[in-house]
Amino acid sequence: MDLFSRSWKALLAAVAEVPDEDFERPSGCTGWLVRDLVCHLVIDAQDVLITLATPAGAEPTVDAVTYWELLAEPPNGEDPLDALIPRLAAAYGEPRLLKFHLDDVGSAAGRAAGLADPAARVGTRDEVLTVGDYLSAYVLEWTLHHLDLIAHLPSAAEPPAETLAAARTALEKIAQAAFPASFSDRDALLIGTGRRTPADAEEAALGDLAARLPLILG
Repeated sequence: MDLFSRSWKALLAAVAEVPDEDFERPSGCTGWLVRDLVCHLVIDAQDVLITLATPAGAEPTVDAVTYWELLAEPPNGEDPLDALIPRLAAAYGEPRLLKFHLDDVGSAAGRAAGLADPAARVGTRDEVLTVGDYLSAYVLEWTLHHLDLIAHLPSAAEPPAETLAAARTALEKIAQAAFPASFSDRDALLIGTGRRTPADAEEAALGDLAARLPLILG
């Protein structure tokens, strides 16, 4: 729960500090500008609110690791929701309106997460899991998107070290393999999810794991 709060607060603060003109820069999400990514975060925050308000009585079917599905191919923009994001982001017109909406909905999502019972069960994506596992899964989501946000903004603040480490651990559990100890947490996440191509030495250090990358999370 604490890592969820730290990763989300850091991401919201980073968005708030992005100058308006940088909303037109590319993000680390292929095909998306910074404004598109921020719009996606608004929808993510709405999803958190919806899920926390969707109690489930059944036994959990997934946990913080198995919540993530490994996709064969990265998104191509043809999914209706993915295709909607750039149009919706453009409709805001001014970055300040998008920032305001994210701060408004995002703050509510953060408060709801802080008030939720970690042992309670919730339903999302036709699965059941505990609130604790759901929020733990989102530490990986927030950390990756924080890296996406600052991919072309060299002066922007990095994600907190503890959430980078937690996200790396989560990705290693999903991969069922550890990344080389020589990799920083940041590089493990970027290379592991295909956000950065490994250098020759890095690919050699990955060994057999290199053939299984990137891990496309869905």
